[in-house]
Amino acid sequence: MKPTPPQDQQDPIHAITERTLAHYDASAEQFFEGTRDHDVSQNISALLNAIGRPAPVEILDLGCGPGRDLKAFTAMGHHATGVDGSARFVEMARAYSGCTVWQQDFVDLDLPAAHFDGVFANAVLFHVPSAVLPGVLRALYTCLKPGGVLFSSNPRGQNQEGWNGARYGSYHDEATWAAYVQAAGFSLVEQYYRPPGLPREQQPWLATVWRKAG
Repeated sequence: MKPTPPQDQQDPIHAITERTLAHYDASAEQFFEGTRDHDVSQNISALLNAIGRPAPVEILDLGCGPGRDLKAFTAMGHHATGVDGSARFVEMARAYSGCTVWQQDFVDLDLPAAHFDGVFANAVLFHVPSAVLPGVLRALYTCLKPGGVLFSSNPRGQNQEGWNGARYGSYHDEATWAAYVQAAGFSLVEQYYRPPGLPREQQPWLATVWRKAG
């Protein structure tokens, strides 16, 4: 389905995020059952390898959903904190992972400065409208320690943006995504495409690893 522009112009950013979050609240259990067995070990390893220190390190799981990856990080001996805008996801993640989980809309992040060694943003930042993406990336930069690492995985596109059903998405190409993240102060460490082992046209996900200046 081709995305269509948002219709609400009174408070367009919060209208976008509230509608998207309402979708996840309403489908939280179905989402968990559909994603709990997804293998994202390649992405977890990319983040931890770039951090380059043994456990425990401080990880922020941005858009943690029901807590699958929080539980994985914790099982590896790390200190993981989650943040999600969906009230139902926050409740589920706390119960499933036992971790601290904050409920925050990504366009209104309130994170501790220079606290985390890594931010794991797996399949989440593409929901951020491009108009506010620079501010979100700056907030993530600020919450990282010097030399800290941001991992992000997003579906690739041709810089189209809008609604797919009840969810909003921004589908950047590689160059545009890199320009956004570099403008926030990050330097590229690594990038790759997913799922692994397939022709590029069958790899819709772009994974990138970034470092804050040390």
